[in-house]
Amino acid sequence: MAALLESVGAGELRPLRRGEVVEGSVMAIERDSVLVDIGFKSEGVVPVQEMLSMGADPLSKLSIGENVLVFVIQPETAAGQVGLSIDRARGEQGWRVLQERFESGDVFEAEITGFNKGGLLANVEGVNAFIPMSQVVGAKPGSDGANPLSAQVGRELQLKVIEINRRRNRVILSERAALQEWRAEQKDRLLEELAEGEIRTGKVASIRNFGVFVDLGGADGLVHLSELSWDRNAQPEELFKIGDEVNVYVLRVDKENKKIALSIRRAAPEQWEQMITQYAVGDVVPGVITKLVPFGAFARLPGPVEGLVHVSEIVERRIGHPEEVLEDGDVVPLKIVRIEHDRHRLGLSLREARREAELRGWQFDGDGRVISISDEAKEKFEAETTAIEARYESRREADTAQAAARREQAAASASSGGGGGGGGQSAAPEVDTGPVLTAMQAAMQAAQAAQQETSEPAAATEPAPAAEVVEAPPAAEAETTEPAAEAAPEPAAETTETPAEPEASEDAAETQS
Repeated sequence: MAALLESVGAGELRPLRRGEVVEGSVMAIERDSVLVDIGFKSEGVVPVQEMLSMGADPLSKLSIGENVLVFVIQPETAAGQVGLSIDRARGEQGWRVLQERFESGDVFEAEITGFNKGGLLANVEGVNAFIPMSQVVGAKPGSDGANPLSAQVGRELQLKVIEINRRRNRVILSERAALQEWRAEQKDRLLEELAEGEIRTGKVASIRNFGVFVDLGGADGLVHLSELSWDRNAQPEELFKIGDEVNVYVLRVDKENKKIALSIRRAAPEQWEQMITQYAVGDVVPGVITKLVPFGAFARLPGPVEGLVHVSEIVERRIGHPEEVLEDGDVVPLKIVRIEHDRHRLGLSLREARREAELRGWQFDGDGRVISISDEAKEKFEAETTAIEARYESRREADTAQAAARREQAAASASSGGGGGGGGQSAAPEVDTGPVLTAMQAAMQAAQAAQQETSEPAAATEPAPAAEVVEAPPAAEAETTEPAAEAAPEPAAETTETPAEPEASEDAAETQS
């Protein structure tokens, strides 16, 4: 027996002390503990609550015969066993490891072992650590009231030490800080890899009223509202949901400011080609003004396709800004003057479309503003025309008032020129200053001048025969004057017929206006 004890080293047994870290072998795995042979006179027992550092289900991660390091909690329990702890054995070394990670800022992985109302619990190198809910990514209560933290138990998370206090046995970890650091590294890598003009696949990370952020695998790029779809009126909430996978076109890579500009619509140029097939250069189509800029106006055609009306293509005269003629939301006729397939652009002209548009029922005022829309445009843009009907009605009233003012001015100029031919001629340039009915007013004034010239000789010759008839008593002279009296009314008859021409011209002017 003595020889047997000596062969197994029993003769060298020494008393255990609390706090020692020894190595042992797993003898048995029970329901809530593990028996470990540490070479002492009795086996040691490790309760399940002392092996949380091994994960959510520690008993499944041990096997009989496996060697483990244990910490002596109690040299001898009431049952005659040695109380051991795997967590504390690993914790002694774990504190040193965590301190090094805190100082270096390293990001590491750890398994979530539990949770409470304030956050998640993890065991890192045998040290129990806490992750506040504010530091857990996506930890928001669901609509069903379920705790979002329960689903995290058993998962491996990327974590970073943000606070450590050995004396208070306190370690605070953060998933958010670890993710931010990881994404910063990925963003630097992407900024070096990305090239303008290439197409990448990403996932919608967030939706804002000015656009959509797309995750390209560690870095987010912004798809501005104008680059979401060929239909610029589409809202981002209607087109996408968070998590949708989309193809994006890399517009710009700003390495200095670490910004990435993306486009979803340019990643699918075939959509633009399909929409543009219904149009050809020279077509006159209705459009809605969507945006005014100093160099022109953007307009949306049915389809929807958007093009640019350059400031020089709005009216015949030179204007400083499109707002002198157009307003946002105006429905106007436009002529397609250019289609750039390679750049996905349309060149439009309101100036060149006006003549054909008037034949189709469009009406314009003296400044070139649209005051009446064709039936075709009302069918294609029913909602838009309804919204701006009051605007066009006010323009029609203003145009009618201006036309009436011009007629009054013309009439006043004509009456002031009745004293002589020179006065009538001097009034004509004043009437010509009006932008509408200039030729008609000139014709009317010419007719009035002709009437005045004709009436003046008639007025001079008519009294002479009358005087001769009254003063000449002899019969011979009376007989002589009878032909003169008969001849006198003839010029008067011609004179009275002449004024009918300016009256007809005035009626025509009123009808034309």
